Amino acid sequence: MELAYYSDYAVRLVNTEEPTREKDSLTSVEVIKDLFGSASQMARRVTEADLSRFRSVRARLRAVFTAADEGDHTTAVDLLNSLLLEFPVSPQISGHDILDEQGRPRWHMHLADHASNATAGYAAISAMGLAFHLTEFGADRLGLCQAPPCRNAYLDTSTNRSRRYCSDRCATRANVAAYRARKRLEATGRTAENSQEASTPTDR
Repeated sequence: MELAYYSDYAVRLVNTEEPTREKDSLTSVEVIKDLFGSASQMARRVTEADLSRFRSVRARLRAVFTAADEGDHTTAVDLLNSLLLEFPVSPQISGHDILDEQGRPRWHMHLADHASNATAGYAAISAMGLAFHLTEFGADRLGLCQAPPCRNAYLDTSTNRSRRYCSDRCATRANVAAYRARKRLEATGRTAENSQEASTPTDR
């Protein structure tokens, strides 16, 4: 499994909350299990106690995205380093489950899970995946959606570092809002011109 894959774990967890809308979907053990995706072995260890722990890790991961989005890359790295220290991982070479055309293993790095609980395991792979993405592509590739009121986290993988929204839906919504704002401004300008012309006395 590629290390970059693990960065999606951080995004998925952060986006279970919409602070500006006061919405939180992290409300049950089943929701947490769904966050693990294909990592079913780790998900089996989830208990009710993980709910509060997951919310704590989520807040810390969001703080990393917030700092990076605001251009404070040093703080983003410091926050991420604190997570890496608290939730260490054990990298291992794997390949038995992925074979090439000749039936030989395709060796790749895998993050082994030896954590004491589900939260620690999830936090470890999330932090490591995010760290890999940051060091490989840059801290400015971590962002928060610019379409109000959405503030979902995203990882910018565009070739020209141009991503500003978490999804096509938010991008479309932002473009429509900008278009309508321009039209309102133009209409206001035309109204002001007409009013000025009407109030200007004409020569007789």
